[in-house]
Amino acid sequence: MADIQGIIDKYAEVCRELGATRSHLVMRVLKKEVKIQRKYPTTSVRLYLAGNNKLVVDSEAILRLDDLDMVLLYKTLCEDPCVVSLDLRYNHITDDGCKYLGLLLAETTTLKELNLMGNFLTDDGARYITKGLYNNSSLLSLQASCNEMGNIGGMYFAECIQLNGTLRELDIGDTDLGTESAIAIATVLNFNKSLKALNVNRPILTSCQEETTVHYARMLVMNSNLEELHMMKHDMTDFGCDRLMESLKDNFCLTYLNIGCNRITRDGAKSIAKLLKQNTPLKILDIGFNRIGNDGALLIADALSGLNTNLTTLVLVSNEIRGKGLCSLAECLSTNTTLSNIYIWGNDHEESACLAFAKLIDRGRILLENTDVKPYVVDGINYLAEQSHGLRKWYYWGPTYGSQAQPDLAKFVRGQPSG
Repeated sequence: MADIQGIIDKYAEVCRELGATRSHLVMRVLKKEVKIQRKYPTTSVRLYLAGNNKLVVDSEAILRLDDLDMVLLYKTLCEDPCVVSLDLRYNHITDDGCKYLGLLLAETTTLKELNLMGNFLTDDGARYITKGLYNNSSLLSLQASCNEMGNIGGMYFAECIQLNGTLRELDIGDTDLGTESAIAIATVLNFNKSLKALNVNRPILTSCQEETTVHYARMLVMNSNLEELHMMKHDMTDFGCDRLMESLKDNFCLTYLNIGCNRITRDGAKSIAKLLKQNTPLKILDIGFNRIGNDGALLIADALSGLNTNLTTLVLVSNEIRGKGLCSLAECLSTNTTLSNIYIWGNDHEESACLAFAKLIDRGRILLENTDVKPYVVDGINYLAEQSHGLRKWYYWGPTYGSQAQPDLAKFVRGQPSG
């Protein structure tokens, strides 16, 4: 059984040596782990020290961890054999704290997951973290999204995945990556043999030539390991979408593609439909918040009515689709028995579409937990209401929103959609 009491005693000793006050959040989490271990004994520990932990309330904002806490955690955990997951998202960690997290990564042999989402890392913080990963052979998942690491920080990560052969999941979306660093990461992935999932959402692009999309398309032809790719807000047009779809015809490993929040229209949907007819291994396709319209929906519905037996989840949220297009999608589900999750909120739900999806749900073809709409009737007229859930972003590293518990890497079903 994991020795949580030993971690508590070590933490208290380190605090005394440095004359530091013990963090109430750390102590609460450790004491909670003691109770969990008594009821469900295991040999590993996951420390949920996120700043949005339910143990933190508005009147206790001081509970959020800062750079000094990173010093204490490093000295406490550097030789600990039990902690396999460290969730530090939404705290007040800056580059100074990352120095010690980098040291922890360089010395640990057990830590498998690290979450630094929503802190205050810049390019220096990225340098410390990636330097610690050069010779690290234990970390499998790193989430560093929503930090202002910029183009230089992105270059550090490109160098890191060139040298590190262990990391399987990397989330550096919404970190102000530049064109150069986004392309550098794609270039390195031509040869990387370990990375399975990558999030490079919202780079800061300075050109309209879609260089990043073209490079990722070329990479997908060469790479035979990547199974999940998120490219939201890449300013992708129909040209870029066509290049991406063409490359995926020769790719036999990607199962989850997210290209939402781009500028894809009907012509891009035509390229997507051609890919779906090829029945590639793609299982989850997110093209929400584009502009494929009725014509694009008709093309995709036609493709799914045919030989595609792999796609299980389709996101078409806010795509300017009207009744005819939505009805065609509902109709294709009569012949397609594989597609189980479909998300359509934010389109023009004419009554014909409302009735079509109501019938799908009534007969159990689509379960309510597998879609984002719920039918109801007022004065004999059919409507669709938005449900409070959509497609959870089931990245390799777990859902971005929803359950706070991180899934066990050994048990987690890759790319599993959830309502």
